[in-house]
Amino acid sequence: TKHPEPFQKLVHQGMILGTDGEKMSKSRGNVVNPDDVVDVHGADALRLYEMFMGPLEAVKPWQTSQVAGVVRFMNKLYNVVQAAVDNGDSVEMDDETTRILHKTMKKVTEDIESMSFNTAISAMMVLTNHLQGLKGNVPREAAEKLALMVSPFAPHIGEECWSLLGHGESLAYHPWVEFDEALCIDNTVKMGVQVNGKKKGEIEIPKDADQDGAMAEAMKQQSVTNFLEG
Repeated sequence: TKHPEPFQKLVHQGMILGTDGEKMSKSRGNVVNPDDVVDVHGADALRLYEMFMGPLEAVKPWQTSQVAGVVRFMNKLYNVVQAAVDNGDSVEMDDETTRILHKTMKKVTEDIESMSFNTAISAMMVLTNHLQGLKGNVPREAAEKLALMVSPFAPHIGEECWSLLGHGESLAYHPWVEFDEALCIDNTVKMGVQVNGKKKGEIEIPKDADQDGAMAEAMKQQSVTNFLEG
């Protein structure tokens, strides 16, 4: 063309099929009206489910029953943020939570750039489950970062959580999350322990551990010592 293109990237998104796996059409009677989904579950749930269905370029069948999965995710996220609000600034992040948070921020940031929205949402689900597992001891910083990350996918609950955390201004004016690359690298690895080809346990060792170190850690496993002594 003689003139500059008005966009930087062109992506052809896949088609969403009806629940029967066929192209939606009135003649087939398999058309899903998004307004009906919004009326029942809200616009955020519709947006999240559409992006969570699979890769953007893939052809995917619609399954209304699976919308409930993203609704549960939103409810968990809200409860996690509420727990952080109740705690105020009294809870400090432990090392495990810090690393999971930074890995999630890295994953979501990179996945948005590559339009891999389904895996970005999956990463936030993992983080939310971890925070929920803290039994109410949710650090405020983690809740704020989570609210910021979810906002491009579910802007309404993102803003609601941001306001709940005491911010008067919209999160749209807040800078995007920043991650520490060093905290995204695992210092340890998990390794299965086998005796005579049968798994007897799992150990976690430093990434640079040698064979002797790994063997010593494996020998601490009760299931291994019981087998060798028996």
